[in-house]
Amino acid sequence: MKIAVLAGDGIGPEVTAQSVKVLRTLAGNRLDLQMTSAPIGQAGVDADGVPLPDATLKLAGESDAILFGSVGGPTDELPDRKKRPGAGLLKLRKALTLFANYRPAVLFEELIGASTLRPEIVRGVDMLILRELNGDLYFGEPRGVHMEDGKRVGINTMRYSEDEIARIAHAGFKAAQGRRGKLCSVDKSNVLETMQLWREVVMEVGREYPDVELSHLYIDAASMMLIRKPTQFDVIVTGNVFGDILSDAAAMLTGSIGMLPSASMGPGTQGLFEPVHGSAPDIAGKDIANPIASILSSAMMLRYSLGLPEEADKVERAVRTVLAAGLRTVDIQQPGTRLVGTAEMGDAIAAALEIAA
Repeated sequence: MKIAVLAGDGIGPEVTAQSVKVLRTLAGNRLDLQMTSAPIGQAGVDADGVPLPDATLKLAGESDAILFGSVGGPTDELPDRKKRPGAGLLKLRKALTLFANYRPAVLFEELIGASTLRPEIVRGVDMLILRELNGDLYFGEPRGVHMEDGKRVGINTMRYSEDEIARIAHAGFKAAQGRRGKLCSVDKSNVLETMQLWREVVMEVGREYPDVELSHLYIDAASMMLIRKPTQFDVIVTGNVFGDILSDAAAMLTGSIGMLPSASMGPGTQGLFEPVHGSAPDIAGKDIANPIASILSSAMMLRYSLGLPEEADKVERAVRTVLAAGLRTVDIQQPGTRLVGTAEMGDAIAAALEIAA
């Protein structure tokens, strides 16, 4: 099983190293996990002049799965968008047709005090936010900044075809079938024609899934309900921009964005697995980043791309074991717990795996 390890920038290399450590411990002599590293983001620019070097794209395309860290840094706002570190990830998603981004938000009981919301609001939170990745404002044309009547005008185009909407809707309904059978589609169809089409197509696809309860919310109402009554949600399906925002907001339900893994999937089993938290350059190199989101992303990789659900369960149980033992990185620290760094948290989870084996 070939895994492309693209650690990227900021805290990406630190947290990805812990996932690799856990995977190597899990594999032992039983699994043949061939992990090969390559640069992306600012690391790609430094190595080859572009955020996604050709060799990195080739490695990713030939791999069964991609373990991804993060991209971004001081050059995030360069005038040349193609040189920005984040362009490497966007291009990779598009090149591999990774159109469905699965972002589970689960509150571990051990972390109920780490959430900024009251325990009675967040207890039992277990949702999946499914974000479309290949369309919307991030990719729509025309785009750019130009002069108009002597003034600068910025343009981005929200665009979706019915095929793009239908394929993410099917993914959403199938995900709901494997969970509690509830799908909430989030749009802004009262204002945006693009979102009117979104709702129409989701409803059309929904007729093929009579066993799934379909509901709809506008993005503003969904944002409010995510905070007011988050336990009502099972699966949320939405567009690229709305999904980006909602999934980061959901992080606070779970105690920290450092707890949220994700999987970006295409039409087959190949996927890209990354923590939601981004590069966090302000804490890079300080051994304080939470590696759990990355480690849980590797568990999703085992389950979704490598066909190893039992091994994925073992990794998730090891995380729970360590949290139950009271170990915490600074973002989830609570009274009565023991503060550990990035590497020590990775060591502890790897050790819990060894004991369980």
